[in-house]
Order: sequence, then structure tokens, then C-alpha cells
Amino acid sequence: MSLTRRQFLKKGLFAGAAGLAAGYPVLIERNLVQTNHYRIPVPHLPRVFDGLTIAHLTDLHYGPLVSLDFIRDVIRRTNDLSPDVTVLTGDYVHGFNRTVQIDAVWPEMAKLKARLAVFAVLGNHDHWADARRSMVWMKKTGWNLRHKKRFIERDGYRLWFVGAGDFFADHRNLDRVLQGIPDKDCRIVLAHSPDTADSEYRRRVDLTISGHTHGGQVNIPLIGTPVLPTKNKAYSSGLKRSLRGENVFISKGIGWAKIPVRFNCPPEIAVLELVPDVAANNRI
Repeated sequence: MSLTRRQFLKKGLFAGAAGLAAGYPVLIERNLVQTNHYRIPVPHLPRVFDGLTIAHLTDLHYGPLVSLDFIRDVIRRTNDLSPDVTVLTGDYVHGFNRTVQIDAVWPEMAKLKARLAVFAVLGNHDHWADARRSMVWMKKTGWNLRHKKRFIERDGYRLWFVGAGDFFADHRNLDRVLQGIPDKDCRIVLAHSPDTADSEYRRRVDLTISGHTHGGQVNIPLIGTPVLPTKNKAYSSGLKRSLRGENVFISKGIGWAKIPVRFNCPPEIAVLELVPDVAANNRI
């Protein structure tokens, strides 16, 4: 049966729209990196740190379909924000046993800057690729926070940053690292997986900053995120509460994991503006 010109055009438009809809999550949205700003209330945060900005990068996943040029642009944009602190929470490479990827992406990451400090921990993909080689770069940059703690100081007040091991590949009890921090001092934990916030530890954490979930990569309206690589399925993205009632921030990250798609969940450079949690402080 022959088609009229109108029928032909309709079918052509429908096919084009279907192709665009199918290709959008793969070819377009996963490359649309947003800069998202979050105002994060933090218990025990001294007022001298009110307004402190933290640029958070995670899950770069350098490798297939995530080029060095793409990473360079993300790093440039992050530096242009002039944050007080920059934190990185793992999965910088994508492949298994790929030292070559580590040695390619870290010289670019090493260009990151911040006014006060840069801190980094490792993710599960970094361990699968070559944790020892990643540690060489962590030490070379001076950013290594894995199983360590460091502080920044203003007017005699300290804000502590504590590094967790990866929940799946390198987990240790956080109490060992938190030990020695004065009870009154504010402490922020960097952990690749938000599930670390539900692990067994007794000492207080005021904020956990994490990645790993990619926001689920697919966020279906009225349904949510069908797939999350976490034990706690409430940990998708944004500011959440842990099972013990502590604040957990989860970034959507930059790259991709199982499949190279994003739908209604674009990659992000997250900028956290810290403010004292007045309500929580009044309860203390």
C-alpha cells in the first residue's frame, strides 16, 4: 500500500521523535553536567564556618564514553567556582585492572584547586582498577584522606574532615578514625558509598558526603529510581537522613556505571554551602 505525502511525513516525524527519545539518555543527558547548589545545615558547625563552600566531585568513571576532554571540562568548571574546599569521593576510573586509566586521569584531577584544602578517598572501582596505584597519586597530591582525619581552622575553631574506606572493598570501623576528635568539634565524613553512614560505629558524625549511586541514573516521574546500588534504598541523591538520624549528602556524580544512560538525572558538580543547624544545636 502506497503512502500519501502527509502519511509519509507523519511516519517520518514519529520515527525521528522515537529515535530522539531513545538516544537522549545515551547521547545527550549523560553529557549535560549541571552545577547544583545545596544549602546544608550541619550540627556543631561553628559560626565562623557559616557559608563555607565545598565543591563535591565523585564517580568520574574515566573510561568508555567518558573522555579526558570531558573530565578536563568538569575540572575547569569546578576550579572556576573557587570553592573553599574541594572533596572527591571515589570511582575516578571505570575499568578493572586498569593502571593506564589511573595514570591518565589523575594528572588532570591534580589540577583541582580550592582556597583551603582538597581531600580525596577511594571508591570500589578504584580498588578494582589498582588501589595501590591510586594511593601513589593520592599521596603525591597531598589529598589522601583514606582512613585519616585532617582539619581546617578559623579563629581557633576546627572543622574536621574524616576519610572512610570504601564500604564494599575497604571498610573499617569509623570509630578508629574519629577517635581523638574533641566532642565539641564538628566532623564531616567522606565516604564513597552512603551505606557507610549506616555501618556500625558509635561516635558522632555531623555530615557524611558520598556518591556511588549516580542518583540511580534513571529517575522516572511518579516512580523514582528503579535501581540503586545500595543496601539502603532511600539513598538516591541529595540530602538524606541515615538510620541513626545523621545527615548524608549524596551526589549524582559525573559518569556512568552499568549502562551509559541518564534520564531525568543529569550528572552534577555539587556545591555545598554549610550553615549551622540551629534546631539541632538547640537540642544539644
